[in-house]
This record gives sequence, structure tokens and C-alpha cells, in this order.
Amino acid sequence: MPALSELELIKDRSRQLRGGIAEGLADPVTGAIGEDDTKLLKFHGSYQQDDRDLREERRRQKLEPLYSFMLRARLPGGVVTPAQWRVFDRLARDYASSGLRITTRQTFQWHGILKRDLKPTIAAINRAMASTIAACGDVLRNVVSTPLPVQSTAHAEAYAWAARLSEELAPKTTAYHELWLDGEKLVGEPEPEPLYGRTYLPRKFKIGLAIPPLNDVDVFAQDLGLIAIDEDGKLAGFDLAIGGGMGVTHGDPTTYPRLAEVIGFVAPEQLRAAAEQIISIQRDWGDRGERKHARLKYTLDRRGTDAFKAELERRLGFALQPARPYRFEHNGDRYGWIEGADGRWHLTLHIESGRLLDRGEQRLLTGMRELANVHTGDFRLTCNQNVIVANVEAADRERIDGIVAAHGLDGYRRQSAIRRHAVACVALPTCGLAMAESERYLPTILDKLEAQLARYGLLDAPILLRLSGCPNGCSRPYLGEIALVGRAPGRYDLRLGADFSGQRLNRLYRENVGEAAILEALEPLFARYAAERSTGEGFGDFLLRAGLLAPPPPARRIPAEVQA
Repeated sequence: MPALSELELIKDRSRQLRGGIAEGLADPVTGAIGEDDTKLLKFHGSYQQDDRDLREERRRQKLEPLYSFMLRARLPGGVVTPAQWRVFDRLARDYASSGLRITTRQTFQWHGILKRDLKPTIAAINRAMASTIAACGDVLRNVVSTPLPVQSTAHAEAYAWAARLSEELAPKTTAYHELWLDGEKLVGEPEPEPLYGRTYLPRKFKIGLAIPPLNDVDVFAQDLGLIAIDEDGKLAGFDLAIGGGMGVTHGDPTTYPRLAEVIGFVAPEQLRAAAEQIISIQRDWGDRGERKHARLKYTLDRRGTDAFKAELERRLGFALQPARPYRFEHNGDRYGWIEGADGRWHLTLHIESGRLLDRGEQRLLTGMRELANVHTGDFRLTCNQNVIVANVEAADRERIDGIVAAHGLDGYRRQSAIRRHAVACVALPTCGLAMAESERYLPTILDKLEAQLARYGLLDAPILLRLSGCPNGCSRPYLGEIALVGRAPGRYDLRLGADFSGQRLNRLYRENVGEAAILEALEPLFARYAAERSTGEGFGDFLLRAGLLAPPPPARRIPAEVQA
């Protein structure tokens, strides 16, 4: 049996995620906590970070890095009440350094929280009937779900399942209440988690629920993708897709992005057991020696999907039904007003990179606060970093529109299609893994891409652009029709050729190049696309059809010597 990774040992001796976090928080000498405890802190929803823009200057001054903490909420399906929004907004103003940020998993992050403010911030989130437990760490992360409740009662049922799975499959450790909510201190050794055991999962685990024809959660990028099957307006059940994942390590061919594969169908009453057993198999079969190979996608490629399915059916005590047919049309968001089946309305607003701040005429944070003060429905965060003002009564639309226009939240009306469909991760200066800019670079590269697209009459052509400051895949770059994956400051891998429905990975087109080379490579492709595309043909589909990209490569597998 291979040796366990260091993090497995840390989890094993953590006493169910307690470690020395309490002592580290109480230490007034440093703005940081201990190295082992920073890893345990992720399970509680927080990452320790420092401002990399200031790191070198502080080193010269013989100061420690400017440590702070990123905090992430767990909001199943991205649903937020107006009351919660007002609390989250206040926390962003009181404790965070850069507003509210909508993530690619339908939740909020707060950046720049000082160590002394971490506990009161978490406590306030909990008083607002939300939580941060399991927003990060080697557990089931925030369960995402198609956010628009518009087509039928199946949407409400599907969201209810996302919320139920998030709640019932969350860690049960009392360490969270003990550390952050002044809960009773544990005496003696804690009992192992009923699902996660002593050492939790080998790596993070993600569940996403999509309702065709919308794949706006990128369901095939999930460890477990749930495809809701709507028959005659009723939820018949779910196709199960397993083994998706976006993380890669540059220069390591044994790591790769992978799309989930559909293995069968379950009725709604079977879903909870199926999800739990899929997680339990990954708990037992996942690689605990090499974290780069610890996601479910590598477990499947090492052990075989057929073997995994057989084990799942053995643990369940029943066979999966054959998968039901479905069809996805696109994986972007639909902007503007949409009427729901019940007569209520839903307004999707574009938030560039998900960052809610007040900048010049765009007073996004203030505008959303004003909406939260008058809105009687709820808000829905999307996996594309946008926000939906949901469940609006028809009589309230005019007032909502007035607030939106007054605060510059109506940019989607004037923006190019590529801008509306762009997604970027945080990257520098706070992400410790970032190799290049992403969120801060997005406006610059968009301006230049728009200039190219305008020359060929393509500003209204929906093209999926994804930016990532590193290869780990938080912005799901391997599903972008155009994607930039950071290599070093100012240098990226240019990847092309995904489709517009999240069902095909892109591939490397130019490696480790700067902006000039990226624009030079794209210019003739845009020209050909404008001149030769078929009606309704996506950019990625055109590149393949025209022979401008090689056909998709065969599925990747872990080499035998690595499997051992």
C-alpha cells in the first residue's frame, strides 16, 4: 500500500477538523495560523492568503506577508433571500477588502478578512441561516443547480434535491460549532463521521444538477452530475454522470481534464442513496497517496467505470436503470427578463467576473443592496458568476428596472456576446496558486477581442471565453470555446474548440504565449468564422468542422506504472 500523503496524516490527527485552529486564532503575534491548521481551515470554508502584490515589499521591510482570509459560504443552488443578501453585503463592507464576489459554484466569497474578524464574520453568516462548513476541503462542496425556476414544477423539485443533498451529506463534526459559534467543547475523542470517517475524502467532491435544455452548471465538469429528466412537467428522475473534473498540473501528463460519463438513471426516491454510495466508493477507492490523482476521475480511470458501477449497484442493492434521453442547448446564462410558468418574472444581470463593487458609474454593490431592500422574492447566483433577481411580481418590474438602470446593473443590454459569456477566476493578487492574471486581465483582453470581432461583424456571436490564472480549473477553462490558462505573468496556454453546451473539451492550440501571439492566432480564425460559418454554428463547432483544429483526442488514462 502506498504511503499516505501528509494531508491524510493531518486529517487523521485533527480530531475531526479541530487541530490547533483555536490556538492559532488566539495568537496575537501573527496574522496567520499554523501551516497544518490552514489545511484544516478549508473544511470550515476559509483559505489563508496574503497579498502577493505586496509580498516582496513587505519582505524587504522584514515584515511578515500581509495575511488575510478568504471566506466562502455554502449556499445550495445559489439561492439567497433578501435578508441574507443584506447581511452578506454588510459583512463585505465591514470586514472584506473587495466587495462581494460570486463564485463559479453559485456562492459568495469574501476576500481580505483579517484573522481577528474571521470568527464574527462566520457567526454572522450562521445567524443569517447560512453556513461556511464544507464550502472548501475534502468533502462534498456546495451543490449547484440550474438556478432559473421557470419551466415547470420539476425545477422546484430539482432544487429541493440539491438542497437536501447538500444538507444530508455535509460533515457532521461538532468542531464547526465549537470553533465559530461558541458551542460546547468536546471532551474526549470524537466519533468518526458517519459518511466521511476519520480522514474524510481523498479530495474535494462536487455535485451539479442540470435541467435540460440548460447546462448552465456545466454538469459534465462535476464528480457527480445529475441530469434531471422532466417528463410531462414532472420530475421522473435523474441520469447519473460520474467522473468529471477540470484540474490539471502543467507538465504532468498523468493529470488532465475529464468529462463525466453517464452510467444510468435513478428515480427521485433512489437519488439520495445513490449519491451517498458514490461518495462512499470514492472515499474507499480514491488515491490517498498522491493528491494530484485523488479526484474521482482518476479513480474511474484507474479502476474502470464498469467496475465502479458494479460496486455502486452492489452497495445500493439494486441495478441502475438505463439512462433516459436528454438534450442540452447551451451552458451560458439567459439575460434580461424571463417569465416563469407561475406568472412571476426573473431578471438575469451580468456581473463581470462575479465581482460586486462600486466603481464609477457602476455601483453594483450599492445597486444590489437597494434591490435587496425592496425585493420580495429571492436572488439566485449562477455558475457563470451572475445574479438573477428571481420571483418578481409583474407589478414590481418597473421599480426593479429603475434601480438596475440607476446603478449601472443593466450593462448586459449593451455588451458584446463574448463579454456576457466570459468567466474568470480570482487569480492574483490573493490566490496562492495563480501563475498569471485572470480577473484583473479580463477587461483588457475583452477590449482587444471585441475590437477583432467588430472587424468581422461578430460582436453578437455568442462565444464562450474562460480565463484561468493557473491550470487548476476553477473557471472551468477546458470547457471554453476560447480559453486562456495561466503559465507565468503575461503568458498563457491558448485552448480552443469546446462546444456551446459543455459537452466537449477544448484542446491546446498555442502553448505558453503572450497577448500579441494570442491575438495574432485568433484573428484569422475569426475571419474564417465570419465568412464560412453555418447558420447558428458555434465558434468551437466551426473550428472542428473547418478542419482548423485536430479531432478530439482519445480519452486519457493513467499509465500503468502510475496506477501501481
